[in-house]
Amino acid sequence: QVQLVESGGGLVQAGGSLRLSCAASGLTFSNYRMGWFRQAPGKEREFVGTISRLGIGSRTDYADSVKGRFTISRDNAKNTVYLQMNSLKSEDTAVYYCAADIAPWGRVDVRSDRMDYWGKGTLVTVSA
Repeated sequence: QVQLVESGGGLVQAGGSLRLSCAASGLTFSNYRMGWFRQAPGKEREFVGTISRLGIGSRTDYADSVKGRFTISRDNAKNTVYLQMNSLKSEDTAVYYCAADIAPWGRVDVRSDRMDYWGKGTLVTVSA
């Protein structure tokens, strides 16, 4: 049974930082492209960023709204993907989800939410 468990959310002041973690189990983690998405209150879920699976050079892609502020990394030995969030803004307030997809980079739209597995999310609240 595949499980993705996010952690690290919480309340932070604008301008602050948080690091989210997503621990994966039940799958061969290194074979999966990992993504982060978020859903703000009253809004649709949106793409945040993604990192390729092991073997093609750790490619990443980010939404324009977070580029330069957020960084995705992964530790395949720990089956964990991270989202480092810096210079947080009130508009970053959302539930953040991690997701996993087996499809190779280049074969899919890496910003699509058509992912194979999803976590339950962790809430990030940024106060002004």
